[in-house]
Order: sequence, then C-alpha cells, then structure tokens
Amino acid sequence: MNRSMIDLWVGIFVAVGLGALLFLALKVGNLATFSTGQTYQVLAKFANIGGLKVRGPVKSAGVVVGRVANIRFDNESYEAVVSMTIDASYQFPRGTTAKILTSGILGEQYVGLEAGGDGVMLKHGDRVRLTQSAVVLENLISQFLFNKAAEGKDEKK
Repeated sequence: MNRSMIDLWVGIFVAVGLGALLFLALKVGNLATFSTGQTYQVLAKFANIGGLKVRGPVKSAGVVVGRVANIRFDNESYEAVVSMTIDASYQFPRGTTAKILTSGILGEQYVGLEAGGDGVMLKHGDRVRLTQSAVVLENLISQFLFNKAAEGKDEKK
C-alpha cells in the first residue's frame, strides 16, 4: 500500500469515529429523536417532579413512547405542569396514570404512563388526571432517621 492509500483509510476511520462520538453524545443528552412521525401533546400536574428534565423519556411498559417537552410552575395550584409529547402510534385511554419514576437507584428520572380502563383515548391538549409525584431519596432517608430516633425515645421511657 502506498502512503496516500494509508492516509485515506486513516481519514475514513477518524471520520467514522467522530460520527460515532457525535451519535453517542446526542443519545446521552437525550437530543437524538429519530422519529419523524406525528405526535400529540398531553399535560400532567405533579406536586414534586424531583430531577425530571426537559427531553426526559416518557415510558410505558419500559418502552419509550415520548419525551418531556416542557416543565413549568403553576402559580395557582403550586404544582409543576409537565407537558409531554407522545408519538401518535401510541394511544392511551383517558384514565391513564402518570408517575415520575427513576431508572435504577440513582439513575435518571422519567415519566411512566400506565394505561387506564377508559374507552375514550387521550388527544392533543388533554390532561392526565391521575398522577404520582417523584419519590425523593433525601425525604425517605430523613423520614427513616426520624422514625428511628422516635423509636429510641420511646424505648427509654
């Protein structure tokens, strides 16, 4: 092989490597959405969203069915309003439950949808009425510690 052919193969290898790094960076940042199909948007109100972020996944039965489009604070109800963009190929009944869940113990947070039993499907602009807020690890630890401290005081009496 001559020198120019080696340089060509090295260049191709570097270009493929940079493309792979760009792809991984987009996947890690939840910026890669390769679905170009139709979507619809639904809202849900939560008392606490924990570490949920915009572009976070919306999953149902472990399958990513959409993304978090927007998060805002409602000044009247003092709750977080989460706007979710759902792929139109996934239809959910109006009685669907939305929960903020965590991947693993300390992983990223996502919205989990659990289908309800209503015959009418959610459509663009509808609101998911049944929600469950995020479980904040710090609150669980402090609750556990306070309960243990209270048990110790009762035993001394």
